[in-house]
Amino acid sequence: MILKDGRQAVAEGIRLPQGRADHAPDYFVTESLAALRDLVVGKTVTLKTLMPDEDRYGRLRAQITADGKWVQGEMLAEGLARVSLSPARTECSTALYGLEEKARVAKAGLWASQDYAVRTPDKLWHDLGTFQVVEGKVLNASVHGGRAYLNFGADWRTDFTVTIAPDDMKSFRKEHIDPRDYAGKFVRVRGFLDWQNGPEIATANPEGIEQPQNKKPELAPGPSVALPMKC
Repeated sequence: MILKDGRQAVAEGIRLPQGRADHAPDYFVTESLAALRDLVVGKTVTLKTLMPDEDRYGRLRAQITADGKWVQGEMLAEGLARVSLSPARTECSTALYGLEEKARVAKAGLWASQDYAVRTPDKLWHDLGTFQVVEGKVLNASVHGGRAYLNFGADWRTDFTVTIAPDDMKSFRKEHIDPRDYAGKFVRVRGFLDWQNGPEIATANPEGIEQPQNKKPELAPGPSVALPMKC
């Protein structure tokens, strides 16, 4: 988003559809951008930023409201974006995840497509290099050389693994979370699928590991989505 004073801003905490880069149709890109334009172009926007407040390109990283509507919330509620938390910015994670879950249950927007379906650990081979949401049961978890490994299969050489780098372990220690305690739990993670002894997603903070609840969210999003006060 290009502001009137020439600065540029990005909506922190969400990822818009990327078409072919997602192994998905391009029409989701068109629909998502059109909705974003309707929300912000010509509107009075308020940017709420935290440190670090700029990305590597000098763009403001902000929670954005446009004429009172929370832009990230509106995009998620319509199923036109997915939550994507950066390592250093995890504000509003609970609200963001909740809105995404409502849209997913309602099969709104991109969630109606199998191309954006939540993946299971045994069906990731064709998704390498793409941003995916994966959920399943952690079979075992360990820490070696300061790096944590959450294994979703019996063979760590080929099965799906979530890793936490040594530098990122401090985020877990700060919240008194031992990654080994995820063993036996059903979790949902997201990120770019890499290959390292099988499909792998690296996560940088506890907010990147969801533990889905059995209770389904209410589906009615209301006429508009407001930025929560705690964000």
